[in-house]
Amino acid sequence: MGTPAAISNRERAALYMISPSARKSPECNWTPSVTEMPQPVSPAIAPVLETGRLVLRGHRLTDFDDVAAMWRDPEVVRFIGGRPFTTEESWSRLLRYVGHWTALGFGYWTIRERDSGRFVGEVGFADYRREIDPPFEGAPEIGWALAPWAHGRGLATEAVSAVVAWGDQAFGPAARTACIISPENGASIRVAEKCGYALERTASYRGAPTLVFARSGL
Repeated sequence: MGTPAAISNRERAALYMISPSARKSPECNWTPSVTEMPQPVSPAIAPVLETGRLVLRGHRLTDFDDVAAMWRDPEVVRFIGGRPFTTEESWSRLLRYVGHWTALGFGYWTIRERDSGRFVGEVGFADYRREIDPPFEGAPEIGWALAPWAHGRGLATEAVSAVVAWGDQAFGPAARTACIISPENGASIRVAEKCGYALERTASYRGAPTLVFARSGL
């Protein structure tokens, strides 16, 4: 089935998903091994991505306890809203992850250690329709959050790298993606820069300054 000449990021992601083979490299320049062109699959299915240390897969209801525990940890939310999430808010977040894949063909993955299955965190692309000034202008927004035990081990860079590589395939050459980061969140700024994101501007979101980083595709 051919791909239309003019196709949006959402349509392209809904049509094409890949599940790259694992390659043991935690560095951000890790590239998935793709042996054939991605094939059309259901947009409701998040592809499994594997790296040297991690497995990224779509969220399941059985992930909820881990998701809720992470989002109520003060260290995790220090630069993301500044307050722990309630159980209700975490439940809505998990359902929103699942809904993204169904409606848009892209979304978030849960991250687990490849060897132990231990919950590491979450990473993915979203369209939150943020009321940010100036706006994103339709660019998929990448984001990530890791459980405190996983901080400082290069796992965020490894996971974001895998998702960025998927995005380059799913959204097409030269597609623009973006992310917002608190100016005080030095660790996430470093991850973004390692994975090809560059500071684009300072914006205002919910009355506070935030940094907007952007990246083009292949």
